[in-house]
Amino acid sequence: MKNFNEKAIIERVKLLREQYAGSRGKSKFAQALGISPSTYNYYESNRVPPIEILLKMCEVTGADLEWLLTGQGSKKSPASGPNKAILQELNELFTQNPDLAEPAMAFIELLCEKKGIESRFNSSVQPSAPDRPGWIPVLGRTAAGMLHFWDQTSLPEPRQAVTELDELVKKHIGRDIIRSVDGTVSIDLRAAALLDGIKTRQANLIQVRGTEQEQIVEFVQCEEIHRLFPDSFALQIDGDSMSPRINDCDIVVLSPSVPAAQGHIAVARLANQIGVTCKLIRKTQSGLHLIPINERYETKIVAKKDLLWALAVLCHISL
Repeated sequence: MKNFNEKAIIERVKLLREQYAGSRGKSKFAQALGISPSTYNYYESNRVPPIEILLKMCEVTGADLEWLLTGQGSKKSPASGPNKAILQELNELFTQNPDLAEPAMAFIELLCEKKGIESRFNSSVQPSAPDRPGWIPVLGRTAAGMLHFWDQTSLPEPRQAVTELDELVKKHIGRDIIRSVDGTVSIDLRAAALLDGIKTRQANLIQVRGTEQEQIVEFVQCEEIHRLFPDSFALQIDGDSMSPRINDCDIVVLSPSVPAAQGHIAVARLANQIGVTCKLIRKTQSGLHLIPINERYETKIVAKKDLLWALAVLCHISL
């Protein structure tokens, strides 16, 4: 019987995770394995996962089980059947057309996101509390950042976000509604397939009296968006750098579970910057480009290391 080096196995698990989900992608990798982030973190920290989890890792990443356990042999599992044919076709396509690699990867990521969203909302995400009628909290303005909810440099895990948002909403259910305004919903995500469940193009901005004197708290009421993204939250746009697509005082809806996409509208948090910014985002070798739609504003280029987080704008609401 072989003696396995547990530390080496854990290092190879970490390597697979980093290649699959990035240096900060423990939560994404855990979701793909069907386990909680805390359980995965325990495995990566000091314990070899059980065989069923190791097999799942190989299935998700395409790694070879013998390599994962021993470090010997090929890292990648040999493809067979339809997978082999697909890989051969892709190899020929990219050899003849190298410029198609990036859009092809974006399409694959989209399919993975769609599958993950369908899986999550069909089975694993806890149902919304019955006393939350599709309310999505407006947590602040883009100039002021996200108020009193999440730490300025981090975001909660999607599951935890659902719980925290529900708790936030429950504090204000039943309070006096001061004002309600109808708005028009426009889809901004890089592919409408992720939002194909949304049939309505209307949402309400509700203002209620807060828990403190003279405090006003705002919510977007849209049951269909909330059903698809129970961890969603909203921000109000401050300024016209994204007009005429997104205008001053429009509301943008985001989700911690949907990261920014290359060349599409996103909200980003940068180091040493007050608040957050809404721009088209493009990463290059030279840095991170924050591109306004309004031609009166210039593109800002910052170092990639200064990006703390960036989330895709799912949709925006014009009031």
